Amino acid sequence: MGLRLSKESREVEMATYASLRHSPKHLGPNLSAKRLFDVVAASCALLFTGPLILTIAILIRLQDGAPAVFKQTRQGKDGRPFDCYKLRSMVPDAGAQLQHLLATDPEARREWAETQKLTNDPRITPLGQFIRKSSIDELPQLVNVIRGDMSLVGPRPIVENEIAKYGDSYKHYCAVRPGLTGLWQVRGRSDTSYDSRVAMDVEYAREQSFLTDIKIILLTVPAVFKSKGAR
Repeated sequence: MGLRLSKESREVEMATYASLRHSPKHLGPNLSAKRLFDVVAASCALLFTGPLILTIAILIRLQDGAPAVFKQTRQGKDGRPFDCYKLRSMVPDAGAQLQHLLATDPEARREWAETQKLTNDPRITPLGQFIRKSSIDELPQLVNVIRGDMSLVGPRPIVENEIAKYGDSYKHYCAVRPGLTGLWQVRGRSDTSYDSRVAMDVEYAREQSFLTDIKIILLTVPAVFKSKGAR
């Protein structure tokens, strides 16, 4: 969804990819332990939440007959795109509705340009409001974690149009796998500015550790229950 990258944005992206190709790879024991933890923990979580995911998926399908699982291309580690899975929280023609809204509503267009989100998004269904507030819509991303597209902890995966907002900081985003949760989730989510989100992604990429990941996971539980900043 959204507009394609401008020529200037594409040049930023290509420059970042070039710097990534010449950056040394540091694959140490910590990375191996993180990956092992991701696979084991995500597999257990998927078994535990499987009945809930299936129940919500059936309800989504019953409300309008459209597929319950939504996939969207996101940017992964080293800038590689991947299909990111979510339980669908929007109407089937959400893309077309967004384009119409941005073309006709200046305030919505301004908010979308700043945050890539809308405070009052008319595309979200009543059931979608609930699964977004509770973060249930993101549970299918456990499959992404098991596949190696994502990690349990890391920057939230972004779409191509958001690359330009990162500027030179995009290389830090690309240095790690995007996460199911991260600093942004436990520090306010959509209640923070986009620049703050980028700064948190840079902070995580520079200072990541196994203990930091455990702390973020533990902080995610109360953050989800409070639904602070969830949209």
